[in-house]
Amino acid sequence: MADSLTGTTDLAGIVKAAYDRYVEFALRSTPLMRELVDKRPVQQAMPGSSVVFSLYNDMAANTTPLTEKVDPDAVAVDDVDQVTVTLKEYGNVVLQTRMLSELSFADVDPGVANLIAYNLADSIDKLVMATAITSTNVVGDGTGTLSAEDVRYAVSKMRAASVVPKQGNLYAAYTHPEVAHDLRGETGALAFEDIRKYTGPENIINGVTGVLSGAYFVETPRCSKVGTGATAVYNTLVTGQQAIAEAVAVEPNVVIGNVTDKLMRFRPMGWYALLGHSIYREEAIWRVETGSSIA
Repeated sequence: MADSLTGTTDLAGIVKAAYDRYVEFALRSTPLMRELVDKRPVQQAMPGSSVVFSLYNDMAANTTPLTEKVDPDAVAVDDVDQVTVTLKEYGNVVLQTRMLSELSFADVDPGVANLIAYNLADSIDKLVMATAITSTNVVGDGTGTLSAEDVRYAVSKMRAASVVPKQGNLYAAYTHPEVAHDLRGETGALAFEDIRKYTGPENIINGVTGVLSGAYFVETPRCSKVGTGATAVYNTLVTGQQAIAEAVAVEPNVVIGNVTDKLMRFRPMGWYALLGHSIYREEAIWRVETGSSIA
């Protein structure tokens, strides 16, 4: 008589799947578009629903010699230009039940805290990007690929407008990796160069990958991309100082809410901000609209 084997199908009730209690987070890009913001109120008069920034206009140069015995006529100073930044509330919240915490196989609280913190940074970053792409200075029509000529054009326009560079003599360029792919493919004397040839390690900005035609490049998927495939349009930003202004009444921060239900079962955690953004100096930001060969 043959032996009867006892296997996993016979005792299926005690053979179960095992779970790794460590839960990974989704793939994330680093928030860095807020680096574009370098203009904030200096002497804000009072709290308000908006903040108005003012800019003097320089007087016209006077190259006519004075007459020795004639008192020169006085000239009027032009009125200031003004930029208004309107403040708005932003935030997000998770309301977690006690039952979830008690019964989940993973420790939920640190995970929710991590999600909230990243959501804060991600959201503020996208608010800055949404403001940046309203720039009226545009190169390209959304077709073709990014070229060194596009970068040279934007940099030359900013230098001609006396825009202050972002670092040393270099302007900043933020571009999508799929756009940078084509730029890196260009060859010749003016092609993409290694950043180490231009700066020491102490000066390298977060994410900088190279220098081209007077601009250092940061590759990031946070540069906006509209559409998919061959018709996708990418926005590359080339900027100098004071491109974007930010006014803040409440700095973005994580909020641990009060537990107010009768049985103390619902615990809120979220983030809150009261702020606004606007283009500050139009001449300090250029947007290059292109496609990509690998879209």
